[in-house]
Parts: sequence; structure tokens; C-alpha cells
Amino acid sequence: MSKKRSPVAWAKRILLRVVLALAVFWGGGIALFSILPVPFSAVMVERQLGAWLTGDFSYVAHSDWVSMDEISPWMGLAVIAAEDQKFPDHWGFDVSAIEKALVHNERNENRVRGASTLSQQTAKNLFLWDGRSWVRKGLEAGLTLGMETVWSKKRILTVYLNIAEFGDGVFGVEAAAQRYFHKPASRLTLAEAALLAAVLPNPIRFKADAPSGYVRNRQAWIMRQMRQLGGEGFMTGNKLY
Repeated sequence: MSKKRSPVAWAKRILLRVVLALAVFWGGGIALFSILPVPFSAVMVERQLGAWLTGDFSYVAHSDWVSMDEISPWMGLAVIAAEDQKFPDHWGFDVSAIEKALVHNERNENRVRGASTLSQQTAKNLFLWDGRSWVRKGLEAGLTLGMETVWSKKRILTVYLNIAEFGDGVFGVEAAAQRYFHKPASRLTLAEAALLAAVLPNPIRFKADAPSGYVRNRQAWIMRQMRQLGGEGFMTGNKLY
């Protein structure tokens, strides 16, 4: 006669199967999207479902995939200047930035500072949910390592620019360029790219089509950083394009 499993044993078995299923799913996604365009991201799904659950059926999470050749070099430089200036050189994590953020957060509990790289943000936006938790950060770290192992820096930047949230329902640089500047992403100027990058910390609060003084100041700072990094030559020199 077979021995009956205890509820704890059943729970462990189910949890193990869920973890294995997610590992296969995410691993397959990393492999698949190293070549194919990304049709939608986890954050897009989260936003869309959230709108429907609150009765907002007019909301549409919209994006238009474009290759890096169809994106202005200024846009890639803008997000690197704004979000992750060590992106071409790190392996997915900026250790010094993480250490500084930890020290800052210990001293300023009400003003939490993040230290996520573009790679981490891409992993989170593509596969995980929004919000803060140690579980999500742990999963994000594993996915980031997987992406950095399989994808090139150019691929990570391409996916990031195509799934980043730039406004209410506006995902990806092509949709943002069309919405705010009525032109394709390939024709974005330095100033326009910097303005889009300036809203990335909080694209629901900060508006590219109605920029506040803070957003304008941040845009100006990003433009200075872009010039200090060496302009478009920074991108080609680091072999991201």
C-alpha cells in the first residue's frame, strides 16, 4: 500500500513544479526573444488588466516594435546617460551604485533610491511585475544574469527601448515618438530623446507632452551627460550599434 503524502509534502511538490515551470518559461523567453521581436511585456499586461479591473475599457497598452536601425542613436545614448552610464561595461549589475543606494536608503527611509541597471529594468519590465519586494528582486537578478549571458548589449538596449513605459498606455520608443513628436523614432533629435528619457523614472507622473520644471531640468542634465559621454560616437565606439 502506498504511503499517503502529508499536506506539507504535497505543497513542496507543487511549489517545485511551479518553480521548474517558471524556469522553463523564462528560459525559453530569453532564448526566443534573443532573436524575435517582443510582442508585449509583463508590465504591459499588468497595466492592461489593471485598467480593465477598474472599469477603464478605453485604456490600451500600445507599442510598435522597431529594430535598433530604426531608432535614433540619440535615444539609446539618452537612456544610458539618464539611467545607467556603465551599461556598456558592466555584467548586469552596478555594484558601486547598489552600495551607495543601500547606504542612502538606511539613512533616508522615506526617500528610497534605486540602483537598477538597464539590464535589470529590461528583465523586470519584460518578465515580472511592478512594485518592490525581495522575491521580485531575486527573480530579477536571475533573469538579468540569463539575459546578460545570452543577449548582446545591443539586444538588451533594443528590447528595453521597445518595452519601456513613456506615458499612460505608451510603451516603446516608436509609440512615444509618434505620440509626442509626430515622427518616427529614427528621427528623434538629441533634445527630444533627452525629454523622453527624463520621464522614465515615473512616466505616469511625469509628462513628455506637458513637462514640468523638474522634467525640463532633468532633460537639460541628461543632454549635458550625453555630450560628456561623447555624443553619438559613444554608441559606435562601444559597439552598441
